[in-house]
Amino acid sequence: MDLSDLIERNAAFTPDKPATIFEGETLNYAAFNSRIAQTARALKSECGVGRGDRVAILSLNRPDYLVLLYACARLGAMLVPLNWRLAVAEQVFILSDASVKVLVLEQAFADVLPVLENSLPDASIVGLDFEPSRGTAFDTLLAQARGDGRNPHTDLTCPLLIVYTSGTTGRPKGAVLRQEALLWNGVMSQHMHGLTSDDHVLTVLPFFHVGGLNIQTTPALHQGATVTIHSRFTPDTTLATIARDRPTLTVLVPATIQAVSDHPAWATTDLSSLKAVSTGSTIVPPHLVDRFVARGVPVLQVYGSTETCPVAIYTRLGGDLARVGSTGLPGLCCEAAITDDAGNELPPGTPGEIAVRGPNVFYEYWGNEEATREALHDGWYRTGDIGLRDADSYFWVHDRKKNLIISGGENIYPAEVERVLLEHPDVSECAVIGRPDPRWDEVPVAYVIRRTGCSVEAEDLRAHVLTQLARFKVPRDIVFVDDLPRTALGKVQHFMLRRLDAPESSQGEAI
Repeated sequence: MDLSDLIERNAAFTPDKPATIFEGETLNYAAFNSRIAQTARALKSECGVGRGDRVAILSLNRPDYLVLLYACARLGAMLVPLNWRLAVAEQVFILSDASVKVLVLEQAFADVLPVLENSLPDASIVGLDFEPSRGTAFDTLLAQARGDGRNPHTDLTCPLLIVYTSGTTGRPKGAVLRQEALLWNGVMSQHMHGLTSDDHVLTVLPFFHVGGLNIQTTPALHQGATVTIHSRFTPDTTLATIARDRPTLTVLVPATIQAVSDHPAWATTDLSSLKAVSTGSTIVPPHLVDRFVARGVPVLQVYGSTETCPVAIYTRLGGDLARVGSTGLPGLCCEAAITDDAGNELPPGTPGEIAVRGPNVFYEYWGNEEATREALHDGWYRTGDIGLRDADSYFWVHDRKKNLIISGGENIYPAEVERVLLEHPDVSECAVIGRPDPRWDEVPVAYVIRRTGCSVEAEDLRAHVLTQLARFKVPRDIVFVDDLPRTALGKVQHFMLRRLDAPESSQGEAI
């Protein structure tokens, strides 16, 4: 059995049920399954894709993205999603590192094709919606398909995805996820959301991240539910689709929650079809959660990473959602622990590194044995995140271990300071980093985006933080900016801020 068999079974049970809806066109499960099978045949007969080969895709969200995923599953091949927000040089590195055999892309990215082609002289080039000068159009390729589209010894233990994580200290690393990881991830998502074949998922986050692909999208397809796909997120189309198509579930990260709830149509959009909104990717400010809760929509928190597929720890629909700020309990098929630097489990209430173990955890970093050894210990993935577990086994994420600020021997978690800053009515967004200091080793520095029309000053914000936090946690410097460096999911890149921050170190008294 391979992962595509789940689509095949749903096509047998409910052939006419809509699988995907995209730009007004519906693909039912029978047609979806047929296109997967045809694509697998074409990739094998025309491109020579065998078990273990890599197929890269550079595209906005579209149904054929998912078709390629499940076609690779049939062949025992691996899909390599390319982040279209990366610089061309970064994309070239990924293509070369993964030694891809086929590159599939849409016309929107044709301008970078000459550079990408040069890095892949022997690869097949396929245009999803156009015919490349040195390649084949996707539909033409499908018309040429021959054979059965199967490779021997293909099953759920075969690697299926290589998802490259952003490199905070060097080159990106390719996390290899097996088919079984997506299967068990789906089981946990179904448990988290109470997801059944009657659900209708709205997907607006990019498929090149496991959050957009695997928190709800693939779990919904495994259950025989319907998925409406947006090519990319915009707040107006998201709200319009919720009002018109009445989805029951969607995933939004904090940045997209803020965008939809700040939109003029927010107050008048009927949200009653939504049984829940899921969020995560970073620590979620409570005031953003409250915006949906005030409209009668429960907000579920999910914690994980590329390496966990990503579902690992979550709050569940119908469960205890009253622990504001908690990311929930270890998932149905997953273990989680708080450990010290030596990997020993710590007692409840003690901060430490979050570790995760389960069939959803990645297999290895592609071609990087050293990084794999550093991350995986006896099946436990050491996440690099700092948090704690309370007496009831609920997990609370504090921050990235790499973001921790140590000032005069005291630990400062940037997320804690950010939470307080965001409670100020004049602050729209913020990020806190550590700046080297000759006396205190590091001091906290805040980068702040003011709300439109507001003119709050640094001293006002420092006074505000001092009302809630210890003096040593108050930002030494506050820098007002118009934007913050972010990932495609809206997560602030603290390491980029540290690079940009001028080292204005100076001795002085603690605030």
